[in-house]
Amino acid sequence: MSAIVMDAGTQGLVVSPDRALDRASLQLANALLGNAAEAPGLEILVGGLRLRFVTGSAIAVSGAEGMVRLNGSELPQNKALRVAPGAVVEFGRAHFGIRYYLAIQGGIVPQPDVLRTGRTLAFGRRHGQGFPAVGLPARRALDSERPVVARVAPGPDAQDYDAGTWLRLTKEPWILSPESDRVGARLAGRPLSSATPGDHQPGPPRSRQLVTGSVLLPPSGFPVIALADHPATSASPVIATVRDEDLDALGQARPGQMVHLLG
Repeated sequence: MSAIVMDAGTQGLVVSPDRALDRASLQLANALLGNAAEAPGLEILVGGLRLRFVTGSAIAVSGAEGMVRLNGSELPQNKALRVAPGAVVEFGRAHFGIRYYLAIQGGIVPQPDVLRTGRTLAFGRRHGQGFPAVGLPARRALDSERPVVARVAPGPDAQDYDAGTWLRLTKEPWILSPESDRVGARLAGRPLSSATPGDHQPGPPRSRQLVTGSVLLPPSGFPVIALADHPATSASPVIATVRDEDLDALGQARPGQMVHLLG
């Protein structure tokens, strides 16, 4: 069996590209190795993970930027590399962005939960002698000092709010809350009013279908952007929807980073 062992760290999660919070980075890492587009990879939050290869393979790391080492030497990112049996890959703390993505040639066998120290992961066989030419641009992680910009369109419940609420949603700055996770990006700032315009009376609470990128407005008035692990439905109104191509940047945003919703 082709395998790696987690020697340290607990923030690894095997994800398919459609569940990665930064899909383009995992897609790039897979493409560099000639993997199928849907091959699962390892999403590593912040860093602090050490992996030991029981068998040799080829790997690529993309996403967040930080100190990644292979057998003690710096490992270049956004590049396919061979690793020998016994090789150790260590992920230091990310300096830019927050999620690394590790792809292994042949893909990683899916796992149901967050990985723990001592867990063994299986992966597919190496294929081919070289690496394919990739036309995808190298990914650059976000500088946390710069705001994340996410374009939004009105959601199915936008008509229940006055123009002032929409203006504040799309013009005032928001801060990514430390309570954000794979379920949702929670925004902090000046809360929005849940009042509806004029004499409009909202109907009884109802369940809304969610998609990744739905911008919910719960009673707190602080928007929540649904991310990859969002539930299927929510009782909170959906005031807006983030454009699909802007979701990856949100997946790399760090707590405390400014977020601008442009509508």
